[in-house]
Amino acid sequence: MAGEEDDDNSWVIELEAALLEECTPSEVWSMAQGRTIPETIRPEVWQACLGVQKKESPLLHFSEIFDLPDQSALRTDCQQAVSKLGNEDEDKVSVISDLESILTCYCKSTKNKFEKGNGWIEILLPLLSLKLPRAETYNLFDSIVHQYIPRGCKKNGLPFHLFRLLLQYHDPELCSFLDTKRVSPDLYCLPWFQSLFASNCHLPALLTMWDHYFQLADPFFIFFLALVMLVNARDQILSMKDDAKATVVDALSMMPCDIAADDTSDFCTLAQYYASKTPASFRSELIDAFFGTEPPIPCEKLGISQALCLPISAHDLVFNPELPEGENVKFFLVDCRPAEQYNGGHLPTAFHLDCNLMLQEPATFATAVQGLLAVQQQALASNSVAGGDHLCFLGSGREEEDQYTHMVVASFLQKHTTCVSMVAGGYSAIHQLVEENPVIKLDDHNPQICIGCRETHNVEEMTNSMQTSTSSYELFGKLSAAMKSKSAEVKEKLFEYIVNPTGSNGQAAERHVRSSDKVGKRYRNMAPVFSIDDEDGDASSIHSLEDEGDQEVVAIQTWLKKPDVVKSFKCHEVKMNGYMYESYLIVTESHIYVLRDIQGRKGFANIAVRRPVSSIVRITSKKKHPDLITFKYGIADGDKPIISDMDRFLIPEAAEATKVISQQIMKQLNVQVASQK
Repeated sequence: MAGEEDDDNSWVIELEAALLEECTPSEVWSMAQGRTIPETIRPEVWQACLGVQKKESPLLHFSEIFDLPDQSALRTDCQQAVSKLGNEDEDKVSVISDLESILTCYCKSTKNKFEKGNGWIEILLPLLSLKLPRAETYNLFDSIVHQYIPRGCKKNGLPFHLFRLLLQYHDPELCSFLDTKRVSPDLYCLPWFQSLFASNCHLPALLTMWDHYFQLADPFFIFFLALVMLVNARDQILSMKDDAKATVVDALSMMPCDIAADDTSDFCTLAQYYASKTPASFRSELIDAFFGTEPPIPCEKLGISQALCLPISAHDLVFNPELPEGENVKFFLVDCRPAEQYNGGHLPTAFHLDCNLMLQEPATFATAVQGLLAVQQQALASNSVAGGDHLCFLGSGREEEDQYTHMVVASFLQKHTTCVSMVAGGYSAIHQLVEENPVIKLDDHNPQICIGCRETHNVEEMTNSMQTSTSSYELFGKLSAAMKSKSAEVKEKLFEYIVNPTGSNGQAAERHVRSSDKVGKRYRNMAPVFSIDDEDGDASSIHSLEDEGDQEVVAIQTWLKKPDVVKSFKCHEVKMNGYMYESYLIVTESHIYVLRDIQGRKGFANIAVRRPVSSIVRITSKKKHPDLITFKYGIADGDKPIISDMDRFLIPEAAEATKVISQQIMKQLNVQVASQK
């Protein structure tokens, strides 16, 4: 038995020898393999993994002058944090001194400002338990903050938009549940990300977790640890459907407290597994934004908050690396472009699913989806090069067509399909990659009808050369450009309006409500502005004003039989994120209502929309999809209606619905005109 124990500990002896020669994190990993590091060598191992073995510390030159503008607040926070520890009073004084000295020196050296609750104190406390000299503790702290704490850890910050996309990728049902509860990741993940779980984990579990973390040397590992935290507790979370939002947030926030030291190894190993099953495009695109030294990139430029699903770069799709069995991500490519574009050229492994069928022929579309899933399973079973369990959707890269691609993707997400992504930049990005890499071939490529060739020809006429991508932030930007508005000025939106039609050139321009606009008698001395257009105007920067509180639950039949109901229509409500909900559109003389069916409660619905008909200034539809109707609300201002909000519906009886609503609008207009005489 003793011999076996010696064999088991041989890696420790090997590691101790390597530490004498300034080993790298990868060398530490090759020996320790993520195992818990013995306390006797943990400080040296962490210093090696964090690259600070022989680094000179700024603390050695610290003037010991404590005169920061917020020095008093910093000292108070240090005292409050230490008061919760079980140390002797004498030890507490020493810990407070260490905390304040290190943080004051750090603020002065890096020009960073201390903010209450920013996670710095929580990171330092475990480091102080290593009993290193103060200067060496400073170096560990400085390295952890710069290498592993994502920039933008604040309310609605970039890291939490990415985390939501990763959660949606692996568990769309859980993500949808939290979205429905309006529980955004920053509400519970913020302290996790700011402190690498130090604010919530017990010390023994945290030290073991950090052993694994620093050996792995993956700055994005925090995202997958947080992901596993939620996925492991998914049944508990989903059972909280009747709990208040605050209760859900509190339960999520405290989950790291349940991690025991003995469970940490499995916890980290599972996080590594999820990382290996996630497309890596986001890493290269966001590494500088999250962990770089340059000024942070604005959230609006990266477009993460507008992304419908996880974006995949054209390069990563085409040159998907062959990794050891079980470690690589294999895509099943779904080309959603119209048939004529697909026939002009496509990747050899692409399965064609015409997105236009979703609105034009729903039954045919449903059959095509079933065929797609069957082909996917067959390709996986036969180990075909086209097989993959990760669905990757490809649009044209042009806004006009891709608005319907987004609806298709949203339909898969709404069915809780896992591992759904989109190619950033669509076919245009693929075509550019083909031009730059002749080894890549397109099937059935016809330059005369290929939109990529036509676009390239137009660009060459203007620039005489194909421009290559120069920004490391274009991945999310390309996907965002096809989904968000041209102005992109509307704040606090999780999703941009996905079904975003482009207005015709001849249509009157529309502007949005300003605080200076007068609200009053809309139709005085002016012609009616109600119209039914062939094309939608630019609704790009309009967002839903749906009540943030709980929606009223009603019995559907009771409402349909109300005496003031003029007409009702079965429809699908199309939301800003592309999701569609079975609903009823109810028209009364004064209002329109939308009753959204409640899943699992047959005969009951939420009142999702409640609008006065007098607020409707325009009803629009698409020539190709006349059943997709948009109601725009606002103030009539001559030929330029001021649009403040909008709703969109897929109505089989669209013509009858618009006729009935237009009649009610005219009645309201006549009433207003009569009252003004």
